[in-house]
Amino acid sequence: MSASKHIETKLIHGGIDGDKVTGAVNVPIYQTSTYRQSGLGENTGWEYSRTGNPTRAALEALIAELEGGAAGFAFASGMAATSTVLSLFHQGDRIIISSNVYGGTFRVLDKVFNHLGLSYSIEDTTDLEALDTKVTPDVKAFFVESPANPLLTVTDLAGVAAIAKKHGILTIVDNTFMTPYLQRPLELGADIVVHSATKYLGGHSDLVAGLAVAKDKGIAEKLAYLQNATGAVLGPFDSFLLIRGIKTLGVRLDRHTENAERIAHYLEQHEAVKRVYYPGLPAAQGYEINKKQAKNGGAMISFELREGYNIKKFFKGLKLILLAESLGGVESLVCHPATMTHASIPKDIREKVGITDGLIRFSVGIEQVEDIIQDLNAAISAAKEV
Repeated sequence: MSASKHIETKLIHGGIDGDKVTGAVNVPIYQTSTYRQSGLGENTGWEYSRTGNPTRAALEALIAELEGGAAGFAFASGMAATSTVLSLFHQGDRIIISSNVYGGTFRVLDKVFNHLGLSYSIEDTTDLEALDTKVTPDVKAFFVESPANPLLTVTDLAGVAAIAKKHGILTIVDNTFMTPYLQRPLELGADIVVHSATKYLGGHSDLVAGLAVAKDKGIAEKLAYLQNATGAVLGPFDSFLLIRGIKTLGVRLDRHTENAERIAHYLEQHEAVKRVYYPGLPAAQGYEINKKQAKNGGAMISFELREGYNIKKFFKGLKLILLAESLGGVESLVCHPATMTHASIPKDIREKVGITDGLIRFSVGIEQVEDIIQDLNAAISAAKEV
């Protein structure tokens, strides 16, 4: 555990720092499935790697320290983390989710947990007064993203957590877009934080992983049981890669967000752009709330082109920026939420919450910002209908 109060140092020295046996500065990759026991009921604290692995344990201690929770848990994907957290609930329970969340979260609730008797409802979590009235006896949790995927909608996390505590229910926050470097929901009153660690925490588009952190020991014990029982754990090599990625999170996000702020202003002023969604712009929805609860606006931008610009030609016109699923890598990526990340959400629901067929989601990379802007400009010019 790091003695520093500064998160930049905790990213490098937090959790379990190095190997005390050999003096190695990095936690070793314990590529083993099982552990020798000296006798019946006698072991070194390790028995089987689904239950616990030293490399994974180092990662779990690190994310717990960064988020300020009682315990962390590492999973094979972000959806495995989310699904394990949702397994805390029972038949007849209901979860209130933000009006725009990651499509995979909607899908697992709508197509998997719904069939098992765990229902959901979609609400505007930015309207705290209205949200308070939506809590009926069957509601057991809020599941919130802020900024939300893909419209970057900002929710007052402390406000939502206060409503949850008033009704005796949980607040779960997907912190993928911001990471603990920019925002720490547990400090704002949330009970559980989840991450697709595939994204900024890993940071190099070379692994798939999920993380969850529980604020108190009681919930942590339940999640530990579910993690072991359901078994969707992260392997030791990917745990090692993720620890390595987290070490550079601060310097990467500083560059990501510096670029994003510049590009958001560029897009906001571009004659071809109809609307820009970025919580770091003063005109953005939730700008003041985001400024209060997060370090900055992050590095995700969504935008729409005006009529007379062909979105397919825009994507074809990109040379540096890649059209791909995912986000948060060092390279700039764009995607089309309606047919990619949020295709699992029915069209009528997508359109109702504002995820239009013309929406473009942009994960701003750490390339030289002038090169990114030049590529965007060329693609926008190519998209103009004659």
